[in-house]
Amino acid sequence: MSDSKKSIRWGYLPDEILTHIFHCLPIKSIIICTSVSKTWKSLIQNPTFISTHLHHSHNKNKNNLLLLSLSRNDKEVYALHKEDDLDFTEYTSFDSPFHGPHLQHPPHNVVGTCNGLLCLSDGIPNDADELFLWNPCVRKLLQFPIPRVTFDSRGLSHASFGFGFDPKSNDYKVVRILSILRSPFEFGKSRPEVDVYSLSTGEWRMLSASASLPPTCGILQREPPAFANGALHWIAFSNDYKQFVLVFDLGDEVFRQILLPELASNTVRMMWTRVSVYGNSIAGFQRRVGSGPINIWVMKEYGVASSWTKFSYQCPSLGMLRQCPVGFRRNGEVVLEDNRIGEAVLLNDRRGLISWNPDSQNIKNLEINGSHNTFIGSYVESLVLLDKATKGVVTKTENR
Repeated sequence: MSDSKKSIRWGYLPDEILTHIFHCLPIKSIIICTSVSKTWKSLIQNPTFISTHLHHSHNKNKNNLLLLSLSRNDKEVYALHKEDDLDFTEYTSFDSPFHGPHLQHPPHNVVGTCNGLLCLSDGIPNDADELFLWNPCVRKLLQFPIPRVTFDSRGLSHASFGFGFDPKSNDYKVVRILSILRSPFEFGKSRPEVDVYSLSTGEWRMLSASASLPPTCGILQREPPAFANGALHWIAFSNDYKQFVLVFDLGDEVFRQILLPELASNTVRMMWTRVSVYGNSIAGFQRRVGSGPINIWVMKEYGVASSWTKFSYQCPSLGMLRQCPVGFRRNGEVVLEDNRIGEAVLLNDRRGLISWNPDSQNIKNLEINGSHNTFIGSYVESLVLLDKATKGVVTKTENR
């Protein structure tokens, strides 16, 4: 074979051309390519290639995927659905990475998702002992412990976790906020304690600088905070029991507050329940104290409190005893859980998911069963975690 012919063989292609070819391949094909040669494996596992591939994935329309954590046949399942498909077709699904009966119970909660990674906890935040970062596309699972709570006062506490990406340091971070309850009547009257886990260092550290500390407040929500614009967002209570959005910037690692809309004095008392991602901004869900319809407010201009706009005066009742918004689709529709008690109990707490368009008032049964901790969030396929394990983290590669 002539040298000119040899030069066009795959093994002799320049790295630039190989990189371009790999970027055009599906994730599964790229993973297979790592087994072809050491050169290809080294090129694909290079952090620069992984980062560039992620950038390409974000720019591809075909990656408009929505992640749902569900219960299917009494097993944890993570399903990806095509957002642009009118029928909300399932693109693919992943079984839980935790194998064996002793690992399936209690069910794992989704702390958050970002750049193809899922952050999971082994139970509700207050009872969790370990956290996991999982990329189902490359079947890589990283496990790390949660620092124990050691308060001198031995008071009660409520934990909340958040997960996101810090573009300034090119690092993934997990944040734990401990709201301290020295007595049942003092909630929100102490400054929370905050720990931050960095994937790049593989270590937890407690925030101690005065400029980084949150205000005196408390957080009760069990749902994950909203990760938007490089920051995590929780509904918090001040020491006078007023609610506001507590924001933690993952880059600067400082807290700030966003005021919530004030209601007229003659309005039925409403409680803010959670914050959700809405496009490039956030939205808040508001429910009448006790039970009743839910209002939805959208922040039209992110960070500007005066731009809060009532998105809907009421979610549809649909015969539900208690409506449960799960989150938003990219087209602005709200995903609700149909959790009518009698039927839910009979079906082992399975809850049908419904998509509701507030503008047209159209309702579509997605014909998907949720669970008591259904999570919904945007998802992009990526190669994150494909490179070597991070220091201080136990690495598990799934055998599937």
